[in-house]
Amino acid sequence: MTKKTNKLLQMVIGLLPILMVLGNSMLIPILPSIEADLHLNSSWSGFILSSFTIPAAVVIPFVGMLSDRFGRKRLIIVSLWIMILGSVLCVVSGEVNETVKLFMIGRGLQGVGAAGTTPLAMALIGDIFQGQERSRMLGSLEVFNGIGKVVAPLTGATLAILVHWNHAFWVFPVLCLVILIGLRKTIETKEDDHKADKKNLYSILISKGRLLIPLYAIGGIGLFLLFGILFFLSYHIENTFHIDGFFKGFTFIFPLGAMTISSYWCGRRLKTDEELGWTYMKCGLLMMSVPLGFLIFFSSLGSLMFFITVSFGGLGLMLPVINTFITGSVSEHERGLIVSIYGAVRFGGVALGPIAYSLWKENVMEMYMITFAFSLLSMILFLSIAKRSEGVFRPKIQ
Repeated sequence: MTKKTNKLLQMVIGLLPILMVLGNSMLIPILPSIEADLHLNSSWSGFILSSFTIPAAVVIPFVGMLSDRFGRKRLIIVSLWIMILGSVLCVVSGEVNETVKLFMIGRGLQGVGAAGTTPLAMALIGDIFQGQERSRMLGSLEVFNGIGKVVAPLTGATLAILVHWNHAFWVFPVLCLVILIGLRKTIETKEDDHKADKKNLYSILISKGRLLIPLYAIGGIGLFLLFGILFFLSYHIENTFHIDGFFKGFTFIFPLGAMTISSYWCGRRLKTDEELGWTYMKCGLLMMSVPLGFLIFFSSLGSLMFFITVSFGGLGLMLPVINTFITGSVSEHERGLIVSIYGAVRFGGVALGPIAYSLWKENVMEMYMITFAFSLLSMILFLSIAKRSEGVFRPKIQ
């Protein structure tokens, strides 16, 4: 693979997590317009978002299993066409009668299509790249993920001003077509040959479960805390300090930017050094947990912004390592299912975080204590695997 093709492939694969992030985050600024045009009350906002997240979370493991059998590229292509179909239905729903039903069907199809984006992107990187290049590409994937989290709300806010809400959904087909063309130019069909015998999930978890399950949990908890705290931050600065619009969106740049930068830095340096990976995870967990503990004692807006920025920087340091360990711990013919289960856990954390923090925000001090307790749970899970002997439970970064 030439250097130019490698760069193009990195961009194409990187667009997959951005597509998944856009699926919900881009809609948040245009939810009022959707509700007004479809004659819905504000309680429907959660349904509009969950109609995307729930189908995605349910379908992700099945997509991973099918990709082990039929190939990553083929399943990604099918997923992108389902995403296009769902997006077109959302566009059409703004022009015809029975709009609510058609719109919700479109959102559900978008969620099904999104199931074949980020998890299969991780599995595809694991299949194509080895060693240092794999670690770098997985770090790059988290960078694109972070960029998507920053860009998505700004994109939605801009489109809300420029076009009618339903035409904002054309962003998805355009991005899908760009990815489809990129896949055609960068990945040969032979990548799809997955005919070797595969173990079932039970046997994989018996042999690798004491490594994989804690790593799944650490990643899921990290994303749960990330989206939960971002939800609280959005609520806090709007209701307490009456900051809204662009300036509220601007505050998210600091924690998300810290996570993106540390992911990029980690991915570039992880290489094939297994011990370095464990060191980065240890440092990342400390960076994430200690500031969240300080929030119990220092809770001004300045302290909140500083501590969560450091904390998310720690999360960004951990995620590329977890990605590398999980993708490298199983063979190519098992990777789709195993990585997709990890993707489902991460997606579950993303979906549950705002729900939990919407309940906890009524007692802020108690919320900070629960947050710190979750971060300590991540440290305990890490300690449960960090002392295992190499070659038994630890993955080899190949």
